[in-house]
Amino acid sequence: MKYYFIGIGGIGMSAIARFFKQSGHAVSGYDHTESPLTKRLESEGMSIHYDDDPSKMPDDIDMVIYTPAVPTDTRVFQHAIEKGFTMKKRSEVLGELTRGRKCIAVAGSHGKTTTSAMIAHLLHSSPVGCSAFLGGIAKNFDSNMIVDNKSEYVVVEADEYDRSFLQLHPYYSVITATDPDHLDIYGTHEKLIEAFQQYANQTIPEGALFVKEGLAGHHHDHEHDHEDLDSHDHRLHIGEEIECYSYSARSIEPDYYAINVRNYNGNIYFDLRTPAKVLFDLELCNSCLYNVENAVAASAVALRCGLDEYQLRNGLKTFKGIKRRFDVRVKGKDFVYIDDYAHHPKEITATIESVKYLYPGKRIVGIFQPHLYSRTRDLADEFADALKPLDEIVLMPIYPAREKPIPGVSSGMILRKIESMNKYLSSADQIPDLAEALCPDVLLTMGAGDIDRLVPVLEERFKETDNK
Repeated sequence: MKYYFIGIGGIGMSAIARFFKQSGHAVSGYDHTESPLTKRLESEGMSIHYDDDPSKMPDDIDMVIYTPAVPTDTRVFQHAIEKGFTMKKRSEVLGELTRGRKCIAVAGSHGKTTTSAMIAHLLHSSPVGCSAFLGGIAKNFDSNMIVDNKSEYVVVEADEYDRSFLQLHPYYSVITATDPDHLDIYGTHEKLIEAFQQYANQTIPEGALFVKEGLAGHHHDHEHDHEDLDSHDHRLHIGEEIECYSYSARSIEPDYYAINVRNYNGNIYFDLRTPAKVLFDLELCNSCLYNVENAVAASAVALRCGLDEYQLRNGLKTFKGIKRRFDVRVKGKDFVYIDDYAHHPKEITATIESVKYLYPGKRIVGIFQPHLYSRTRDLADEFADALKPLDEIVLMPIYPAREKPIPGVSSGMILRKIESMNKYLSSADQIPDLAEALCPDVLLTMGAGDIDRLVPVLEERFKETDNK
């Protein structure tokens, strides 16, 4: 088979491209810009072009796989339609690849990448094993994909964008968060909740659903049984045929929860309470505070898949994390540089909270690149509140991704709402000099756009500074 990917450099798309390539198929594709990931794909034998030029597409394509993140008026997309090629969304293909396997799907407006990667590592490092399609580069595998044909499990990140996760019918489902996001697609938070509810109820009855505490009502046994969701009810209503468990790192009410969380030498320790027993002194190395909750969810799933206490303990301790997820790039005696994918206010809050927990009293300089005009417009107040705890705040221009500019919407919209005098708006080329001039103890870069291209530049600059 010959597969052609439109948007092959996307993190989810590249995982499927790698799967087909490793399975012996011919893989090629288009992406708007070259990136470290597309270079890796080319080194793995995939042919990629960066001009929107249909003449560079193969003539004998068996299937075109595309992502909604690439506009449909792209010339290669229109050419594929005109030629009558078989075309499928990434989510459709992912759904097909998980059929016939026990699918473990992790959904949520944030936390899903780390949680799914953690589950994949726990299973992969044990005799249970798994295949996986992840939304980030797991440091343990240096990839976003695992193939294990001997295991019955396949771990996937279930993306709510464009309702993609409704292509999945998981054996085990996880829902980490249902905060408002992608309102350009859903329109209202209520419509987003309805989609999460549909996803949750597509869990196979023989399996189980694991939901962060407070997100779901216990089955259809309450007064809202037959009522539609309204603006005051953002809980997910789960069918009684589905076994549902709650989890948390901040409460002792759920079925699975963390207690006695503490930080020692940059490593985090906690005790895990399960319905059966307490597991003491579990360790996360070089991790962050918000990963404790992700670890609780991942541990609940792993234990359900058959891991014993030793395998779980070893798996958590050896989990190295995800690139661009609380990614410690420089760690010296007097300076730390952390890069993070945070692009939603709740994610930014969790990241800054973790930095303050691990490095109390340190001067924190944060650089944030907003992602999408619509998200900036819808959540400007929340972004301003989330960034406020930083000692110095630097905003970059909005990364538009798939969107056209919206009149009146810019990074300045957030900047004006931040109640601080220590705030700046800067272009990418000015960032390294500005960051150094602000003399941080901890430097933090955040965003889902092309801010990642600054990471090696800042890493090199501050490695040199820290060594002086």
